[in-house]
Amino acid sequence: MAYALPSEGVLDYFPCQYGASNLMFRGPRRSLERPYVVFLGGNETYGKFIPDPFPDLVEEEIGLGAVNLGLSNAGPDLYLNEASLLDVAAKARAVVVQIMGAANVSNRYYAVHPRRNDRFLGATPLLKALFRDVDFTEFTFTRHLLHTLQAQSPDRFEVLADELRSTWLARMKSLLNRLPQRTLLLWTGDQPPPQIGRRATLDHDPLLIDADMLGAIRPLARLYVEAVMRPESRAEGLGGMAFAPSEAHAAAAVPGPEAHRDIARLLVQGLENLMK
Repeated sequence: MAYALPSEGVLDYFPCQYGASNLMFRGPRRSLERPYVVFLGGNETYGKFIPDPFPDLVEEEIGLGAVNLGLSNAGPDLYLNEASLLDVAAKARAVVVQIMGAANVSNRYYAVHPRRNDRFLGATPLLKALFRDVDFTEFTFTRHLLHTLQAQSPDRFEVLADELRSTWLARMKSLLNRLPQRTLLLWTGDQPPPQIGRRATLDHDPLLIDADMLGAIRPLARLYVEAVMRPESRAEGLGGMAFAPSEAHAAAAVPGPEAHRDIARLLVQGLENLMK
């Protein structure tokens, strides 16, 4: 559980480390000497602005420590580049893997930071040839890059989107193959996975993931849980969240406490079946 700092209206996330990784995760740190469940994922798993994110709520229900290895804007590359985190996951009673978007993976067209996966490091000659009229020195984040390229040429953007999807599939298969069989895949979003065949949309997270892609990786996990945000959760607004006044816009873009409770209820059912 995180605690609010009354003077600032923000949360203390008790940053901590696991294994030999230098990355800072949400704490308080759980013991690895007692049985635990590992959570891998991005913004929702980390639970920024949320006093009790779904890993903590699951912990309360199942009685096992919740080792929260989620980081904001993480992609599968983060975990594939951190062998000690995979070692922590290998010893868990179960592993929950949130479906992360396809934008934050290094690919044939651009590179991302190996730890801060939303950071755009640079375009390859392939991308420069595809978008000759774009100055790539202007970009710091992958989301800004993708929105700009799609607006520049929706048709050329589809070439890049196909590359991101195929790269994401390869990385997710590699990640899941390195995790124990007691793995649960988690979809979180404001809508179900879209059907294949649509043009790329950047309006919904996880970015560029469709039902066909999920079908390709689901056999590599024991269970799949789909948590689509209910209208009641969307109507919750900023209630129950903790943030500084300058963070209100960012807080409005993430699921609130009610959505986290919904996700936790689904995960508890799945994990209880998984660990029988």
